Amino acid sequence: MTTITVPHAFNEEDLYVDLQPIFGRSLFLKCEGLNFAGSIKLKAASEMVDAAERDGTLTPGSLLVESSSGNLGVAMSMIAASKGYRFLCVTDSRCNLTTRLMMEALGSEVHVVPARETPGGYLRARLDYVRDLCARDDNCVWLSQYTNPANWKAHYRRTAPAIARAFPELDVLFVGAGTTGTLMGCARWFRAWHRPVRIVAVDSAGSVTFGGPAGRRMIPGLGMSIRPPLLDESFVDEALLVEEAETVRTCHRMARRGFLFGGSTGTVVSGAMNWLARRDARELTAVAIAPDLGERYLDTVYQSNWVQDLYDEETVDAGTAGRRHEESRSGRPAR
Repeated sequence: MTTITVPHAFNEEDLYVDLQPIFGRSLFLKCEGLNFAGSIKLKAASEMVDAAERDGTLTPGSLLVESSSGNLGVAMSMIAASKGYRFLCVTDSRCNLTTRLMMEALGSEVHVVPARETPGGYLRARLDYVRDLCARDDNCVWLSQYTNPANWKAHYRRTAPAIARAFPELDVLFVGAGTTGTLMGCARWFRAWHRPVRIVAVDSAGSVTFGGPAGRRMIPGLGMSIRPPLLDESFVDEALLVEEAETVRTCHRMARRGFLFGGSTGTVVSGAMNWLARRDARELTAVAIAPDLGERYLDTVYQSNWVQDLYDEETVDAGTAGRRHEESRSGRPAR
């Protein structure tokens, strides 16, 4: 029996899904959404708060402030509630409604910045708001997930070693790129491992992280409108871009087999499967990281009206296409 007294003391580290039955190619998906914050961001939030407490930056009277598209905000809300801190999350309209309600339920304040057409987009607007707030209020403590080395150190200390224990013959690791904390922590750790591991970053089309042109991105989690300060491309062997329509189709395909994952996971799995298919890499041991589960995306990625407003008809039909395929194989209507 496991007994805990604080919510961040629990995190399931060793659950993987073999996607072979769904996609026809072997890919082990590390599930990081099995904790009370619901995502991999719990690790970064815990590491950053602990570091700030150790160095005296964070004190009982502090107001924690952070910019987040969702998951880091939930993780910080949970830790702040547990430790007795006030927390303000600065987000934007792409943040799922469920995510905003979760933060408020945990006692946090949520500020949604208005849209504006400027270089850097929503992220720049969020960061400007945080900087202005910190300049006006000395009680504000901004841990800055975008620049804080504790972000990547959390995954250097925990995520990468856990993968290595489970897959001692690992050949390739697929990691989504947002702040690049997970990517950099894992890439640095495996660079010094006993065997070479190919590190493949998976990013959303429209992100500027790896030098591509900026474009519209509606699914939160991956991608950046400014170059991530934590990124060191010398640790990355390859970077892939995935269109959001492909993200939605992949999420729906997994959901039709009972696995409800978030948008970031759909992006990572789509990129990984395309990479494996191009190389016919049947003998490789491949792992991908699933940052969260899918409940927070029910009103976006899994909502047909939202998808129809943003993407093409083929994407809207992705879910029903899977059901039609099952019907044709079984000879009876899919239910």
